[in-house]
This record gives sequence, structure tokens and C-alpha cells, in this order.
Amino acid sequence: MAGARPEQRVRWPAVAQSWRHVSFLHWAFPPDVVAARLPAGLEPDLWEGQAWLGLTPFLVEGFRLPPFPALPSLSRYPETNLRTYVRGPGGVDGLWFFSLDADSALTVVTAWVGTGVPYQWSAMGVEPGETITYTARRRRPCRPAGHRIVIRPGPPLPAAEVSQRDHFLTGRWRAYTVLAGALATVPVEHQPWRLQRAEVVALEEDLFAAAGLPVPSGPPLVGYSPGVDARLGPVRPVRRRAVPDR
Repeated sequence: MAGARPEQRVRWPAVAQSWRHVSFLHWAFPPDVVAARLPAGLEPDLWEGQAWLGLTPFLVEGFRLPPFPALPSLSRYPETNLRTYVRGPGGVDGLWFFSLDADSALTVVTAWVGTGVPYQWSAMGVEPGETITYTARRRRPCRPAGHRIVIRPGPPLPAAEVSQRDHFLTGRWRAYTVLAGALATVPVEHQPWRLQRAEVVALEEDLFAAAGLPVPSGPPLVGYSPGVDARLGPVRPVRRRAVPDR
């Protein structure tokens, strides 16, 4: 279930990578708006009666397909995901991605073919500093869309100030996907997030509209993390009678 620590070990990862300079931007949405965009078998996972959509830009480093080593020219690239939080059969929680933009043709192709996750090949940048600038613009033949996001990270959040809502929005240990017409999951393992306060300096995006979602209104909830090292397991078909998380 959602929380600070992974609920499972990914002993035989299909993908290993590090996520660096990670920003989290979240907006609350009516549950029916999100439910209408989900595949059969999934429903929104709610916090205080609201569904949540998140825009998460970051930098991938050390991408590799174990047991093969990382290739310097292919292992480092920006990525941004547009996601929501869901429950599947048996109430098992996880992530659902409406889109993932990556500046890596290898990732886009292998992810589409191997997992069904909707990657888009984009020209992207991440510029760290006192502020962090994330840019993206989809390449042809993708429908034009992109973003320019500038975040100013703040001080670390003391453990006592990390809320259950923070865990709900960041601590997810599986992603749902549809592969060959069937619901499936990808298990995820990484260290607990080291969360920091953050603020938005600039935000321009049209990824929501490109995904057929309403444009968010109002300022987002914002957080930042220097990053984690992640292991993603192979795709697993969802059993019809899944056992709920405990």
C-alpha cells in the first residue's frame, strides 16, 4: 500500500535507474473526471474524497537493462510523467500514467513494446541550480505538447512534518498498465523519498490537454526530492482475484 517504504523487493529487475532532481506538482480533481479516463478494472484512489493528478519532471541517470551495464550515451535523459493514483482488483493501489515524456528513443520503444506504458519521444532539458528548469516539447509524429516548469527547492522536510498525504502522493510501489488488452502491473522499489519544500517559479504546460484531461486550475501542491535509486520489475498480469494490500 502507499507509504514511505517499499512493500516488496524487486530481486530481479527488468530496469534499473536513478531518478534525480525530482519535482512533484499535484492538483485535486473530482473523482468522476478521473474515473472516466481510466481503463476497466481501475478506479481513482481518493484522498479526502478527491482524486489527484500529478506532473512529475525529473532526470534519469544510469538507465540499464540488467544484467547489461549502463551505456554512457543512452543512460542519462530527462523524463516527465503525468499520473494519477488508482486502485485495481482487490483494492490494490498503484499508479496510472496518462503519459510519460522521455528524451530517449530507446526508452520510448522498449517501454511501449515491453510494458504498454504510453511513452512519448520528446526534446527535453533539466537545468539544475538554485532553481531547476524542466523543458519538454514532443517530437513528430507525436501530437504537439510540452511544458516549461521552474521550481525553487526549499529546505528538507523533517520526518515529523512529512504527512500521510505526502506518502499518498509519492510512495507508490506499482504502476498499472494495459498490455495486449489485459491489465498488468510493474512492481517498483526504491529508497524512501527525501522530501523538501518547494515553490513554483514558472509553469506552462499543455500535457493535460494532450491527454484529454481538463486543464488544472489553481496552484499545485509542490514538493521536491534530490532523488532515489529505483528498480522496476517485469510486467505481471493482474489476477482476477487480487489480494488487497495490508
